[in-house]
Amino acid sequence: MGLNSFAKIFMPKDKVFYNLFEEVAHNVQKMGEKLVVTVGEPDFEVRQGHIRDLEDMEHVNDEFTHRIFTELGRNFITPFDREDIHYLATALDDVADNIYSSAKKINFYRVDPGDPGIKKLAGLIDQGCQEIKNALLELRNMKNLRKITDALVRINSLENQADDVYDTSIQRLFATENDAKEVIKKRDIFQVLEIATDKCEDVANVIESIIVKYA
Repeated sequence: MGLNSFAKIFMPKDKVFYNLFEEVAHNVQKMGEKLVVTVGEPDFEVRQGHIRDLEDMEHVNDEFTHRIFTELGRNFITPFDREDIHYLATALDDVADNIYSSAKKINFYRVDPGDPGIKKLAGLIDQGCQEIKNALLELRNMKNLRKITDALVRINSLENQADDVYDTSIQRLFATENDAKEVIKKRDIFQVLEIATDKCEDVANVIESIIVKYA
């Protein structure tokens, strides 16, 4: 084996991991947009089509996550800590899972998604996914740390706003809904939507850990 070939084995596969995370970033951002479209659609059948699109996107995200884990097993040297790569991939996958789950529950329970709490939470998730993309696309070179940190601050702020929307929505739900089944169904949807914003914050926390170590 020549010296150059031997050296290549130990060269960090920066492009592999960065490319995969950037693909995930674009996919998650599209899922956030599609969620807003889904909760804004009053027709059950049309909404079901949007939910199928989200399912397909979630499966795509699963494939990217699997490829990231495969690359972790194949490469000795990585652009940043293996543990952080694993945490980041897992957190991003959790965001995608909860977006799809929340949309699926709307039609499964046959709940009217026109509830202001559902729409507000979906909008916050959409914004969070956009900020995740903004931050991830800057990880490759870390030259614009201000853009990354600004995105992370906004994600944390969005999660705090989501907590407030969730609390207000639950309070209003118990005060105005007399049907116990509807209370249970809507509360479940609110919870999954709010968890999605928590998962966005988890992504932000991992990215923050990475830039503290390597910037």
